[in-house]
Amino acid sequence: MKVGLLVTCLVDMMRPSIGFAAIKLLESAGCEVVVPATQTCCGQPGYNSGDRASSKLLAAKLVAEFEACDFLVAPSGSCSGMVKTHYPELFADDAAMLARVTALAARTYELTDFLLNVAKIQAVPGRFEGTVTYHDSCSGLREMGVKAQPRELLAKVPGLKLAEMTEAESCCGFGGTFSIKFGEISARMSDNKCQNIEDTHADAVVLGDLGCMLNIEGRLRRRGNETTKVLHVAQVLAGDTD
Repeated sequence: MKVGLLVTCLVDMMRPSIGFAAIKLLESAGCEVVVPATQTCCGQPGYNSGDRASSKLLAAKLVAEFEACDFLVAPSGSCSGMVKTHYPELFADDAAMLARVTALAARTYELTDFLLNVAKIQAVPGRFEGTVTYHDSCSGLREMGVKAQPRELLAKVPGLKLAEMTEAESCCGFGGTFSIKFGEISARMSDNKCQNIEDTHADAVVLGDLGCMLNIEGRLRRRGNETTKVLHVAQVLAGDTD
């Protein structure tokens, strides 16, 4: 099956290794991976800021780039959630475009959900010697229904032990533009999340959205924690954690 990988802006600019880990996982699952060279943003930042016009332009561009694929997969609950949940809202008054968007949305998956429930992988390439705790990113959890999937896949990683943190489902304080508009509230939320992570004494916190990853990692380091690793689930499953 032909899988279009939506790399996402943050992965492309900040942690391209996550994109390569996603490709490794998809190819190991027997997928033909397509990465459109012209892909850019899914339109979520503009959408969240009320700029529907630019969001629609970017959404139409993305649909044209990926609609020939059997599936669209993203290593991000927020970007896949944008396509699956919010694209249909953007084109509610355009019947022709709505049909195309709805068709693509039905074939859009967050990475771990796709690997577990569509590709149905039985093993993963990675190995991790140590304990991790898992942070449930808001969009993946609430828009894409991602909760058990990453945990089931992490259970397939040799050497890995999972220690659940308190309030794993609570927001880390990032929330896209929320962290900019409400900086003090965001910082307190991040501190709460970091304390819950540290209380597990895990070697690493693992998650599925790069926005959360950068936010948590930055706050941990500001708190003086230089030892707890912050890893995307794709990196752990692929064995690319260095």
